[in-house]
Amino acid sequence: MPKVSPELLSILRCPVTGSTLVQEGEELVAAEADSTGSKPRYSIQDGIPLLLPPELLAAADAAGSDQHDAPRKA
Repeated sequence: MPKVSPELLSILRCPVTGSTLVQEGEELVAAEADSTGSKPRYSIQDGIPLLLPPELLAAADAAGSDQHDAPRKA
């Protein structure tokens, strides 16, 4: 399990609630709940926290990473 350094955690904030983040396993969890009453969770991939709100993360996954690397036709 990749551990996020305490120095990095001290400056990171939840993009939804603005609260601090706490590492739980392979996720970062907001210290405060959002407007729905749940605490936003963010995955850590290759040691990098993915701090996208859930709706934007779903859109990014749907677009696919290879879409941006495709060669352009002249």
